[in-house]
Amino acid sequence: MSPPVAVVTDSTAYLPREETSRLGISVVPLQVVVGGRPLDDVAEIDGARMNDALREWAPVTTSRPAPQRFADVYDEAAARGAVGVVSVHLSGEMSGTVEAARAGAEDALIPVEVIDSRSIAMGLGFPVLAAAEAAARGATRTEVADAVHRCMASTRSFFYVDTLEYLRRGGRIGAAATLLGSALMIKPLLHIAEGAIVPLEKVRTAARAIARLEDLAVQAAGTGPVNVAVQHLGARSRAEALAGRLPQRVPGIAKVTVVEMGAVIGAHAGPGMLGLTVSPCA
Repeated sequence: MSPPVAVVTDSTAYLPREETSRLGISVVPLQVVVGGRPLDDVAEIDGARMNDALREWAPVTTSRPAPQRFADVYDEAAARGAVGVVSVHLSGEMSGTVEAARAGAEDALIPVEVIDSRSIAMGLGFPVLAAAEAAARGATRTEVADAVHRCMASTRSFFYVDTLEYLRRGGRIGAAATLLGSALMIKPLLHIAEGAIVPLEKVRTAARAIARLEDLAVQAAGTGPVNVAVQHLGARSRAEALAGRLPQRVPGIAKVTVVEMGAVIGAHAGPGMLGLTVSPCA
């Protein structure tokens, strides 16, 4: 039996398929346009294929879903017996996806609350999981939305990129543009603040950047129980090594998950990206 409140997100949460299936989360894909061909994120193109396209310098852009795709998902939830929807999406500072979701909700058959997560990847994924767990317990739409906001407030994301070039091309660089002048001499550490990608620190080598990510995870975790996602694009060995070290340094860690990013993030972050999201939620 489906929960009375349906939970919807978009593909940039990059949640494992077994989790979305177990919790009944509906996922609306963004699109990636490679060499003029539109493809649904995750379903039709993954991070590995995106890496190949980037290395071959193929023209790559991304686009939000059409409002009708959201409208269809909301109506499908109503047809399954849902009495409301909580729809959680990547930051409006990075994409128009949340606005498309709001447009799709205007004529929905049941009430829809659309929430801008102010984040992306597992910074979005953990709040979505918190929503789905609350919905599975029979929470009301307001209670499910409250679970999202609580999780958002306590979730932190940090990431490292080999180069800022892909973020620059995609226009997602925000305040990190200040690093471009020295980009050839540094390995930038970035984080998400107020929904935007902003610089955090500059280090000289990839090894130091990854060590610093580990330190940041320890600081963000504090003493309470947390879940951690190590996210990567074409850097699985680095990600797994980092994930393996974290339990030794974070005594309150409940679970560490290694997640490979998909094509939309890949288009903007580029190969070699490594990220950490620390959350007490889910």
